[in-house]
Amino acid sequence: MNSRQPVCSLFSSLNAFLFYGIVIFLTTNNTNATISSSSSYDYRNQTDRLALLSFKSLITHDPYGALTSWNTSFHFCDWSGVTCGKRHKRVIGLQLISQGLEGSLSPHVGNLSFLRELRLGNNSFHRTIPHELGRLFWLCVLNIVENEFSGVIPTNLLGSLNLETFQLGANELVGSIPKEISLLSKLNYLVVGNNHLTCGIPGITRTVIHFRESVWWEHSRHLWPFEKLKTILLRWLLQLRDNDLSGILPPSISNCSKLREFEMSINRFSGKLTIEFSKLTDINHIGLCNIFESREANEIKSIDSLNNCSKLEILIMRNCNFKGALLRSIGNLSDHLAILDLSENKLYGNLSSSIGNLVGLTHLAYNRLTGKISSTIGKLQKLQFVVFNDNQFLGPIPDTIGNWSMINRLGIDSNELEGIIPLSLGNCYRLKVLYRDNNRLSGNIPKQLLQLSSLSIGVDLSHNNLSGSLPSEIGDLKMLSFLKLSHNDLSGNIPSSLSGCSSLSYLYINDNLFQGMLQPSLSSMRGLVELDLFHNNLSGNIPRFLEGFSSLQALNMSFNDFEVEVPVRGVFANANGISIAGNRKLCGGLKRKDQPSQSSTNERFLKVFYIQLLKTTDGFSETSLIGKGGSSSIYKGLLEHDDRFVSVKVLHLQTQGARKKFIRECEARWSVRHRNLLKIITSCSSVDFQGNDFKALIYDYMSNGSLHDWIHLSVHASRLNLPQRINILIDIASALDYLHNFCGPTIVHCDLNPSNILLDDDMVAHVGDFGLTRFLETNSDLNSTSGVKGTIGYV
Repeated sequence: MNSRQPVCSLFSSLNAFLFYGIVIFLTTNNTNATISSSSSYDYRNQTDRLALLSFKSLITHDPYGALTSWNTSFHFCDWSGVTCGKRHKRVIGLQLISQGLEGSLSPHVGNLSFLRELRLGNNSFHRTIPHELGRLFWLCVLNIVENEFSGVIPTNLLGSLNLETFQLGANELVGSIPKEISLLSKLNYLVVGNNHLTCGIPGITRTVIHFRESVWWEHSRHLWPFEKLKTILLRWLLQLRDNDLSGILPPSISNCSKLREFEMSINRFSGKLTIEFSKLTDINHIGLCNIFESREANEIKSIDSLNNCSKLEILIMRNCNFKGALLRSIGNLSDHLAILDLSENKLYGNLSSSIGNLVGLTHLAYNRLTGKISSTIGKLQKLQFVVFNDNQFLGPIPDTIGNWSMINRLGIDSNELEGIIPLSLGNCYRLKVLYRDNNRLSGNIPKQLLQLSSLSIGVDLSHNNLSGSLPSEIGDLKMLSFLKLSHNDLSGNIPSSLSGCSSLSYLYINDNLFQGMLQPSLSSMRGLVELDLFHNNLSGNIPRFLEGFSSLQALNMSFNDFEVEVPVRGVFANANGISIAGNRKLCGGLKRKDQPSQSSTNERFLKVFYIQLLKTTDGFSETSLIGKGGSSSIYKGLLEHDDRFVSVKVLHLQTQGARKKFIRECEARWSVRHRNLLKIITSCSSVDFQGNDFKALIYDYMSNGSLHDWIHLSVHASRLNLPQRINILIDIASALDYLHNFCGPTIVHCDLNPSNILLDDDMVAHVGDFGLTRFLETNSDLNSTSGVKGTIGYV
């Protein structure tokens, strides 16, 4: 059969030639009267004209009137989207991009024998691609991306040996890419992504493969067998992101000395990164984010080899499993560098003062670094986006960050920073969002910060040691969407000027020392969705205006000193949206039978003190000890006036991160309730008899210990039968399903392992230890640059 294909192909081409010749002849005779009136038309011009009219005849919808001018009143060279040569008046270009055209593509376009550019991208052409396009010998550019073409790529379409740009992306094409593509010696731009193509790209040596991250070209699958590729000689750019490419990332890419853009993010390569970047002297964009499926460590020297890349503007090597100390030579990278992202790796050490040399930086992200933040960072005056979260930075925040006049997002949360918030931050007049939570910052909230009218997204200063009152300037943040000041030592009245934050949706000022009444002026904040006032010293009546907040979905007023009657309308009618426990002077409200009683709510927040826990655990003795970890010890005890055993988890506060784990566990446990989650009875935050901080969590006691014991200890191994194992798995899955899908915000446990699965008297499993919990409150949290923490192997 293979030996007959050339004959059949030739016969088919001859038939097609004769057929269309007869059609043109008959059509020409039938329209002779029309064309005789225009002496400018000759036979060849008429061929082009009829081909264009055939194109128009198959268009079923033209919403913008792109083809309105295609009539006898105008010469076809003057028709919209048509370009003709100056000498012979033959069609050399047809450009109708993004015109909303619907219909099929006429095979008569193949009669436009002088056509050099055919651009029909972003329309709604359907059916197959006419194989007659293969006649267009002079065609240089074919762009039919983002249409609805189906079927295979016609083999003879690649007969246009002058093709330089070949764009078929974002259609419904199937099958493989024809091997004849290897004959296109002039091809330098190929787009085939976002189709249903299979197999590899055969015999490519000089072609640019471009699957840009966009609606058009991402998510193409298995299109290039990298593991079989030995030689690559690419020009300009290589973009293959958002695919399932596997195998070894070829070291031969090092030989692409003219390569300018190298974008391979989000794939599944194995092995190590062995590309020698020092040879890519023209490179300006490197994107290697989440490219390795295997977790073999990469040498940090790969970054050092970039010092020769003097034209580099974008460097993204996020989550590439780099290990080692951050090189001091980081400041020797290109002074054209604008984006530098090495986050979600295992880099450690100090942030070199040489970072100040990269004066062109606009984006900067790191992680796992230690030491102080060098004041030289203030030289980076073009910075717009900084992510330093989840590092181990120490000491004060340098005052030189006030030089970042163009910064709009600043994230330095979850570090060990201390000292005051620099007043110079008030110079960052383009700042939109600020994260400085989970540090050791102290002092007052500077009014200069609250006078930044640019703050429109949010401010998070929670989990610090801030004190003093909330400045009245808070009311200047009229466009602010969220404000988080929880877990500090802020005091005084809640200023009435807070009502100026008319766009505020989320307000968290829980776990502070605020006092006094809620001011009537706050009634203007009707856009609030969540309001958390938990654990302050607020007093007076619960304002009736809260009943009228139609957007309010969650209101926590627990453990304050509110009094008199609880309102019954609005959010107060929803027992799942309101918490008022610990206000002893309140009465009324929440009377529906299907809602929990006040006593059952109070039970969750039982108050215990250090002396009580000391007694119930026999002085935290070894005989009461039932478990021990790096950041806590767990004791068994019997609560006074309560006929039940409990587990007392005492935090080792001298251990790094223990305080954060305590806070996160409290937040997680008080926002969830499920039969397969280990129930928290209460917590204790106090001081011991030596005046040291003391923090503990009290849980239901699990008599059958942990799943780890049943799996790994010989005393239990023979007693865990198959039905029990299945039931335990179901219990765990039920708990995770609830955390992921049925509580708000979504909670990710991050430390699920057999030691944290506890079994009660009936062998029912309960998921415990929420010290590494993450809350996914917004869509952006799903793409957080924070690294995954927890027990590797179980995560």
